[in-house]
Amino acid sequence: MHFSSLLLCTATLAGVFATPVANSDPAPNERSASAQKKRSTFWFAGVNESGAEFGNGNIPGTKGTDYIWPSTSSIDTLMGKGLNIFRIPFLMERLVPNSLTGSVNAAYLADLQATVKHITDKGGYAAICAQNFGRYRGSVITDTTGFGTFWKTVATQFKSNTHVIFDTNNEYHDMDNTLVANLNQAAINGIRAAGATSQTIFVEGNSYTGAWTWVSSGTGTAMAGLTDPNNNLIYEMHQYLDSDGSGTSSTCVSTTIGQERIAAATAWCRSNKKNCILGETAAGSNSVCISAIQGMLNYMKSNNDVWRGWLLWGGGPWWGSYIFSVEPPSGTQYVGVLPSILQYI
Repeated sequence: MHFSSLLLCTATLAGVFATPVANSDPAPNERSASAQKKRSTFWFAGVNESGAEFGNGNIPGTKGTDYIWPSTSSIDTLMGKGLNIFRIPFLMERLVPNSLTGSVNAAYLADLQATVKHITDKGGYAAICAQNFGRYRGSVITDTTGFGTFWKTVATQFKSNTHVIFDTNNEYHDMDNTLVANLNQAAINGIRAAGATSQTIFVEGNSYTGAWTWVSSGTGTAMAGLTDPNNNLIYEMHQYLDSDGSGTSSTCVSTTIGQERIAAATAWCRSNKKNCILGETAAGSNSVCISAIQGMLNYMKSNNDVWRGWLLWGGGPWWGSYIFSVEPPSGTQYVGVLPSILQYI
């Protein structure tokens, strides 16, 4: 979702069938839905749970006024439908307030830990995501060493929980591609140095980590060389279906736009032997968009040797009547879209 400031409520397919990726499932004995059925389509299917990153114009802000944590009862409802992963955006400045190399804020950390524990105690996966767009305190992050230290500090708090996933940063954009790759590598190094060696790491690219620009923007070339001593990286891409791909309209370009927009990224994932995930997507509650997202997920299913899952944007208790709310019981997507795509879990 292309938000530089989050407010409270606001192709060809030829050549993609080739050698499977080398990476194996990082948790083959644990990859099951909360409904206890074996996952045969994707490793992961879930929802982004917003709230803790809201009010980013007021740092540190006040819980309940500027920001909120996800509703555990809503997470339970979604898990009951078979969803097994929840991406939890947080603000770097709230978690580690003073500098990249500083100490954690105990109260904010405790709330993050409580949310994570609720999800993982029930067998789900919690992807904790720095919702900072490659920025810290308003400036592009260029201190790769400091960024690595930040992630070492955070990973230390979760290193014993194998169902935590570390998402290095949400939607880097308007940055040098090499810098974005170097920041991701620094995060990987910091996380592993913390002793968090069993957890998956989601890495994101430049240009809002868009699947449709992954190749053309050059971010794929820069990101292809990332290394992980534990061989447990998943490349996270985002894809919306409106005219500019920003995820700000419930009108989709066509019924085939989803599949078309991820075709080049699919070929990249396969040719580079990478595991990939669609970390954000959404559809308007109308027939064109529902057909478009179904077509995209069906295409991903046909290429699930590289596409390891998907997450809808956006859950969270403060979205109200937002066009993409997945919040039970009455969110627009929860009612109008989710029932049509549960077949793809």
